[in-house]
Amino acid sequence: MKTLIRLFFKTLRLLLGPFMLLSERLSRPTGLVRAPALQAQVDLQCRELVLYQFSTCPFCIKVRQEMRRLSLHIERRDAQHNQQNRAALVQGLGQPKVPCLKITDPSGTVQWLSESTTIIDYLRSRFASAGA
Repeated sequence: MKTLIRLFFKTLRLLLGPFMLLSERLSRPTGLVRAPALQAQVDLQCRELVLYQFSTCPFCIKVRQEMRRLSLHIERRDAQHNQQNRAALVQGLGQPKVPCLKITDPSGTVQWLSESTTIIDYLRSRFASAGA
């Protein structure tokens, strides 16, 4: 039964995926415009962040749209097709759940955030005020 359910969702993702990606491309939000020096600071802070994602996951699309809205250049890693990225996600989070944001602070401490709303709240609290 479990295999049948996985097959169903894999097929559904395969059929709907191209439409979801097209919809994402057509509905791109306008990015936040910052002064060049301020954007450079934000870009530097974004180097501490990595988003583990699947390209056609609706929750990942939601996070990517917010990243565009906030003009954040965060590294994105495909955890669906790249086995090294998937293994790193499982090792850090304990499961292959996406979207997942890996946050590395300057001291090297790593924090993993999952759930799209949690990630979006974190990004907004950290970067939305940097647009003023």
